[in-house]
This record gives sequence, C-alpha cells and structure tokens, in this order.
Amino acid sequence: MIKYLIIDDEYVAHGIIKRYCDLLPNMKLMKHCYDALEAFEYLNTHEVDLIFLDLNMPKLKGFDFLKTLSSPPKVIVTTAYKEYALEGYELNIVDYLLKPFGFERFLKAVNKAVTSTSKTTSSDNIQLKIKENSIFLKSNKKYTQVLLCNITYLESAGNYVKVITTNETITVREKITDLLAVMANDDFIQVHKSFAVAKKHIKSIEGNRILIADKIIPIGTMYKTNITQLLK
Repeated sequence: MIKYLIIDDEYVAHGIIKRYCDLLPNMKLMKHCYDALEAFEYLNTHEVDLIFLDLNMPKLKGFDFLKTLSSPPKVIVTTAYKEYALEGYELNIVDYLLKPFGFERFLKAVNKAVTSTSKTTSSDNIQLKIKENSIFLKSNKKYTQVLLCNITYLESAGNYVKVITTNETITVREKITDLLAVMANDDFIQVHKSFAVAKKHIKSIEGNRILIADKIIPIGTMYKTNITQLLK
C-alpha cells in the first residue's frame, strides 16, 4: 500500500489528485494538508511513502518545507509555476507536474515514483513501499497494470512500443527510451535501437544475437558495451 500526503492550499487541487489516485490500486490518502506547517506537524509523528507538493503556499513555501525534512519521502511537485523546475530536480524530486495536468501525465509521475524505489535500499530513509513492482500501460484507451518481472522485452516500432510479457503483448504509444526512463529499473538494458530486454529472461547470448524464449533479438553495434558489462 502506497501511503500519500497532499500538501496544497487549493481545495480544487486536492480533489483532482485524490480523484486520480482513487483510480489506481494500492494508493491510500493519509491526510489533506493545506499548508506546509500542517504537513510538517503530521510528518513528525507519521510516515508516508509519497508527497504531492504544491510550491506557492502561505506561511512556508513548498521547497523551503522540503529542505526542512532530513529524510524526505518520494515527492511529486504539483504547481502552476514552471520556472522552479530546475530547483526541484536539484532537490531530487521524482517529477514536476505543471498545473493543469491530465490523468495520463499524472500516471507517468506515479509510475516513476513507484519504479524508482528499486534503486534505493537504505533502511534509514522513508522509502516508497510496494508489494509488487508494476507499471500501468495505456493501450486503446485502457490501462493495464503489468508486473515488471513479467516483461521479457520491448520492441520499438516508430512511435509505438510492443511490451512483451510472459503471457501477453501490449502496444503503447511511447518511444522506447521514454518507456525505459519511466520504468527506471536496472533489470532492463537496451541492446538495439529498437529492442530492450529483461536480463532475467535472457536464455542465451551468441554473437550478435540474444535468445529470449523463442525470440531472437539482434544486438546493435552501439549497444555491445551494455552486453559486455552484463557478462562481466
């Protein structure tokens, strides 16, 4: 279960974020906070996995509040002010949502927050805890939740990517590089301009070819270094 906090002085923003979160499984709202001081008091006695943080608030601004936290959880900034984006990334926020944002853009941010957790193992920090590492994929106006461990490889076709899993193929309108960035998982490597593979599903590597199940995947010249590092 992903426990989250909304920190925003606008009631409308709270409603939009909660409505979007209600469409996703395993998302639990812990508290509505309408200024940063209220959130600071709550976090003194409670832990959350994810914060949706506005910047322009009374009493204490969003980034000033974030700097007061010694071990902040994952943070997705939600703001109408794009000029603060650079400062946000310097504070290691997960994503920067510019208001007004739609559900699809919101979903990408949440996916980044969920998948980036696998890279952090320190028990001293509050981490985003999920029982299963998964991603939502949009295809034909439908969102399908897919476990990352079930994805065998990705195959690019123009502006689309085929996501091949152990039991189905889902085609999404994404570039392969963008999808890999959202997945943000070290278990996947790009081996060709049109292919990325899951390391755990590689059956064999021979010459310039990778075998996954019954699929032969080419290794591009520019990506041979990735394979060399894998075999070390």
